[in-house]
Amino acid sequence: MHLTKEEEAILDGDKGPVQERMFRLLVRLGEIYGAERMIPVGSVQVAGVSFKSIGIPGTEFLEDIASKRERVKVLTFLNPAGMDMEDWRSLGFPAEFARNQIRIMDAFREMGIVITSTCTPYLAGNLPRFREHIAWSESSAVSFSNSVIGARTNREGGPSALAAALCGVTPDYGFHRDEGRVPQVVVDVEADLRSNSDFGAAGYHIGKAVKDRVIYFRGIRDANTDQLKALGAAMAASGAVALYHVEGLTPEADAFSDVRGLEAITVEDSDVKATYEKLNTGKEPDIIFLGCPHASLREIADLAAEVDGKTLRKPVWIATSRVMKEAAERMGYVKVIEAAGGRVVADTCMVVSPLEEMGFKTTGVNSGKAANYLPGFCKQNVVFANIPDLIREVVR
Repeated sequence: MHLTKEEEAILDGDKGPVQERMFRLLVRLGEIYGAERMIPVGSVQVAGVSFKSIGIPGTEFLEDIASKRERVKVLTFLNPAGMDMEDWRSLGFPAEFARNQIRIMDAFREMGIVITSTCTPYLAGNLPRFREHIAWSESSAVSFSNSVIGARTNREGGPSALAAALCGVTPDYGFHRDEGRVPQVVVDVEADLRSNSDFGAAGYHIGKAVKDRVIYFRGIRDANTDQLKALGAAMAASGAVALYHVEGLTPEADAFSDVRGLEAITVEDSDVKATYEKLNTGKEPDIIFLGCPHASLREIADLAAEVDGKTLRKPVWIATSRVMKEAAERMGYVKVIEAAGGRVVADTCMVVSPLEEMGFKTTGVNSGKAANYLPGFCKQNVVFANIPDLIREVVR
């Protein structure tokens, strides 16, 4: 790799041991993938935030960096924590878990990282511009920023994203390069996709089929950003799709419209139906947990309309960022949901929370991503359906 004199000085330890260690990680990553240089990033999103994910070793690693007074060089947001940082007691999160989660957040705060713990940073104040180089790590956020916004990021791991935040650069390879964004497979959508859960089911099926290839979609019309978010999140979870183009919808699709000669896959209604059947491993949910990825204001409003005037006999939680929750409070949506017996939960999501420690065994979701991860990550049986069907199951 070609390094500037300033970058060489970092490797020589002139900027201290933390900078040397973090920059060396980036250099090695760049060498593995054939990068020729480092490029500045406009923002970073760091994963590895929940205590459930990183445990005591990860907590101590972060505290060590924070104790050396190292601070990030660019705007940096966090992925969801393992609990609601303000309302964890009333929601029933374990006290010992909470104590360690607070340690983690304190360490990130000391580094200058904005602790708006969310997997949708683009809805909470970290919105990259078209073609801006960023270093984000949460799979659904990577998919959305690359595909729907047209920013440029690889799927960073927690350590490499933190290194990019502390150093302000990332290796120039993969999706940062024009050649890395060219479609590799065409997906023709003939299925009738209506709800967010339909898009999630289709995404799960497609991710399994294409693995980590770049997709060019045909046949998706008038999908809103929440539906594209659900689609991308599920493809990233079941496969490792980090970039897709949708004919007529996403910003780079026109540049890649000539897809002659590429392998083509068709998604039909039968594929979506089969995915619902496959992902449904439970019968009656102990809790309905929505917002994976974190809910937008529109999704919170939709839930409020669904439960307005009803009484819920099981917990119904919808996860979102603190920013979105405050907006929902101003609009009265939180009041409506709470009057029915539900909760709007901030800072966390079902995938990184200790659900199994809180007495839940079966979780109802409308997210293909959550349906994919919950059995392994949280030992949950899953009821996967759209929101109206889920709510009908738990109304008195």
